[in-house]
Amino acid sequence: MNARPEILTGTEVSTGRRKPSDIVAEYDMKRAALAEANATFEEAGNALKAAATIGGTWGHVTIDTGKMWGDTLERSLLGSAWRHIYELYGLADIASAQDKKRFEQMFAAPPPFTVENIRDQFGDLVMDPWGSILRGLAEVFCDLDPAFKSHEKMKIGVKGLPKRVILSNVSGYGSWGLDRLQNIINALAAYQAKPLVTGLEMALIMENGDALRDGGEAVHPYEARQFAKAQARGNSTSSEPEKTVIPARGIWLKKFANGNGHLFFGPEALRDINRGLADYYGEVLPDCPDERPTKQRTGTAVSKDLQYYPTPIVVVQRIIGSIYGLAGQRVLEPSCGCGRFLDALGAAGADVVGCEVDPVRAAMCEAKGHRVMRINFLETVPTADFDRVVMNPPFYGKHYAKHVRHALRFLKPGGTLTAILPVSARYDHGELDELRPQWSDLPVGSFSESGTNINTTVATIRRPA
Repeated sequence: MNARPEILTGTEVSTGRRKPSDIVAEYDMKRAALAEANATFEEAGNALKAAATIGGTWGHVTIDTGKMWGDTLERSLLGSAWRHIYELYGLADIASAQDKKRFEQMFAAPPPFTVENIRDQFGDLVMDPWGSILRGLAEVFCDLDPAFKSHEKMKIGVKGLPKRVILSNVSGYGSWGLDRLQNIINALAAYQAKPLVTGLEMALIMENGDALRDGGEAVHPYEARQFAKAQARGNSTSSEPEKTVIPARGIWLKKFANGNGHLFFGPEALRDINRGLADYYGEVLPDCPDERPTKQRTGTAVSKDLQYYPTPIVVVQRIIGSIYGLAGQRVLEPSCGCGRFLDALGAAGADVVGCEVDPVRAAMCEAKGHRVMRINFLETVPTADFDRVVMNPPFYGKHYAKHVRHALRFLKPGGTLTAILPVSARYDHGELDELRPQWSDLPVGSFSESGTNINTTVATIRRPA
């Protein structure tokens, strides 16, 4: 694997870079001085007009020295400060395509320029630049082929990965497929510590699909055509376009008449995609000691609590927000952990019951007023008296299938189960296919804060009436 790029971390400053607090201090100083600077500007304009008149008599010539409004100057200063931080720390080189879109939206209406807000907007990238690069790689590839979503297929040395991806609407300036192509190249470049793709390179690959495979020297296709036309007209004074060195990307594009394209990966590029995604997904630990592998990986992929991946609040809100009519329904949450789903379900008006074997977590839920069965969920006796089950069962292996099948037995006829599962349940295992679940994949990195980067999906299963 390529060496990780050296990027600013925490509040330490590499050579030539200032601390955010120093930049904020400069911003505050200049903002306080804007009114005086504007007044000086207006005074200079008036002095210039006076210099062009005698006794204040108009010479019938309009002299416009301009006028600057205070709010315009403040907007310029604020936008400059935010973009300066973004460029100073090289965040464009490590931010994912989705992060870049988010930042552009933020730049259009930026928050106050404070150290706290800088940390809020850019802190994750600055503190974990390599994690951001890996997440960017996962984001672009997961949208292209289900094989790239699978934790089980994305392991070091696994063969049989897709050697090409299909891009729809790749032809034409500003097309969706062209943007996706650029995002793929940039994500791979960030991982390989290569420069981001340039406009010249994008023009070259659209003109000749093999142009970026091995790199070399090239000129812009438009400039080459203009030079050829000049030569054909006998214009010997026309200078030959300057050549630019482009890096070898190890990719090539085959375009089709319908506007679609197939992007192919050479052996090195495919290896790096595999290793990058394997590094991002890491290992998922089992939920019970007897299934724990003897060799475990350490790092961000492993939760601090080896048997517990709590559901992030944003995921809870997303799922509860998609369920209608919870008020008055009797709902079960197996393995309820610290009670995040219980909290949201109760707030939505549901009559909710949890199940949790860990005494500390069970006590946490009970302290908030929730009813909790203190027992291993797989040892409970099904009652078939719940309208819904909402659950986040273990991610390890295929163990989730036992929990889902057992949970279905708690539902009334016509009841509905909603379960967060590893994406391998949808694309690889087929363990639940006969139950005909409806699937909805969660965004990449939805469980990162809980200690695992594996992709997740939501299965909705209805018990027959």
